[in-house]
Amino acid sequence: MTMHTNQTKVPHATANPETRKSFWLLFVPAFVVFLAIALIGQTLGQPWRSWLPGAEGVKSVTGGVSAAVYTFMSHLY
Repeated sequence: MTMHTNQTKVPHATANPETRKSFWLLFVPAFVVFLAIALIGQTLGQPWRSWLPGAEGVKSVTGGVSAAVYTFMSHLY
């Protein structure tokens, strides 16, 4: 049995401090907004994963929100 690890390259991991700061200044507000959308959808029993890009195949709320934020931010970089 072979185990695969997620080796996604994160743009802020090796970037200069200014780039890292701008990454977090975008990531945190986007995460909060998408988390609010997901929690409202979850509370209302709606299929919120289809509302957020990249969250369709993720089981957890935070995982789906993170996937959506990374998908959203990939369009910005």
